[in-house]
Amino acid sequence: MPEMERTQIRKIAVLSPSDNQGAGDEATEVATFLRELDFEAEDGLFGDEALSDRVRQGDFDLVISLGGDGSMLRAGHLCALSDVPLLGINFGHFGFLIELEASEWRDTLPRLLKGDYWFEPRMLLKVDLWRASELFGSWEALNEAMIGRGREVRPVHLLAKLDGRPLTTYVADGLILATPTGSTAYALAVGGPILPPVLRNILLVPVAPHLSVDRAIVLAEGASIRVEVQRSAEAVLSIDGQAAIDLKPGDEVVARASEHSLRFLRFQEPGYFYQRLIAIMDNNPAVEEKEQ
Repeated sequence: MPEMERTQIRKIAVLSPSDNQGAGDEATEVATFLRELDFEAEDGLFGDEALSDRVRQGDFDLVISLGGDGSMLRAGHLCALSDVPLLGINFGHFGFLIELEASEWRDTLPRLLKGDYWFEPRMLLKVDLWRASELFGSWEALNEAMIGRGREVRPVHLLAKLDGRPLTTYVADGLILATPTGSTAYALAVGGPILPPVLRNILLVPVAPHLSVDRAIVLAEGASIRVEVQRSAEAVLSIDGQAAIDLKPGDEVVARASEHSLRFLRFQEPGYFYQRLIAIMDNNPAVEEKEQ
């Protein structure tokens, strides 16, 4: 359920990607506007390590991200572990995670003064990679962990265990372990179901399965999934679309709901999700091109 409790917001960081000059210029305008409203606001780039460290340390009450969903993912990784709320302003394309369009922020941000907003918690996925019985790496994912083939066009063989018990073996191009937030990302593109974003379930979606389970599975809340690379010429692990990590036969990827959540700051009514989803999909540029 949405968190309706209001918290005092005074210090705000406004972040933008270094490769989007328009978003950077707009971020400066947003910060200036917030200071005129008597907030303490600073703008900077995602690559500003000093500013990023202050976000991680909880020095800000809110982060505003300008860009697209990629920027929101990057900001989410920055905010979640320190429980700093996140608000998105769209300077990208679709913006499934975005709250405000670029034309809306001047009229909407003054609502921060009145406490006219709410927090929407989003589950993170805790992903551990085990190699030879030792922890090789650990990550938090907002969208998904993807285990799949590398450059060679051969399927991977993945043994999945649910809560310690064998579930099935996937022979496929890959397997997506998605959060409800990630159900509208890569998982949606390969035919997975759309889950309400405030759920705390893990979604398993195979990619191009061959003679194995070809349906998505929604795991019960609190479940843990362990995926072992059984046989593969080349397999990789990618977290939220970041740089792939090479996997070896015998490696195990363990995923479960993280103890951390990411809080999105929302101005829209709690039922906004499906309205926005349909609006975005009805305005898919690929559909328009096909109809012309």
